[in-house]
Amino acid sequence: VARVTICNWADKVLLDTFVQVPVKVTDYRTFVSGIEAKDLESDEAVSLTEVRKMVKNILSGKILIGHALENDMTALQITHPWHDIRDTACYPPFMKEGKTDKELLRPRKLKELVRDKLGGDIQDLGKAHDPIEDARAALGLYKSERLVWEQWIMKQVASARVQERRESEPSGRDSPYKGFQPPNAMAG
Repeated sequence: VARVTICNWADKVLLDTFVQVPVKVTDYRTFVSGIEAKDLESDEAVSLTEVRKMVKNILSGKILIGHALENDMTALQITHPWHDIRDTACYPPFMKEGKTDKELLRPRKLKELVRDKLGGDIQDLGKAHDPIEDARAALGLYKSERLVWEQWIMKQVASARVQERRESEPSGRDSPYKGFQPPNAMAG
């Protein structure tokens, strides 16, 4: 992980910092990341240990919204309760069918989702990705589906609690999105 960005519900940036990478970087992928050696070697860059503490502090008791969060969580070596994660890459209505198996869902690119669901344009070709823009885009996607998404999560949490009572092992280890069925639209 070379940069960490967190925005709040109102799109305010709470954290945007470069991270001192503890290993030699052989390819900065500057054309995509926008990151150069000077960014990670600057006095403003923080250690991975320090950024972990900052992220954990900010996320404590909060819902984490983003795109392909598993990658970020793995890179940061932190966890977050599954029921407090809203990952636009793993939300079934935002996913696409597999090429050979229509039952198998695959994640879509954030750029595609923003274009198709929000009518926006991010990650312009030839420009480095902007993590603040990406964070705000994922939040916008979540906000567009919030009611249905939260109703479904409540059912998943209730189901996990029932399952926990039935089994000696705690449940909730599998993806909460497996077998997603959106709730019926409320008549109105």
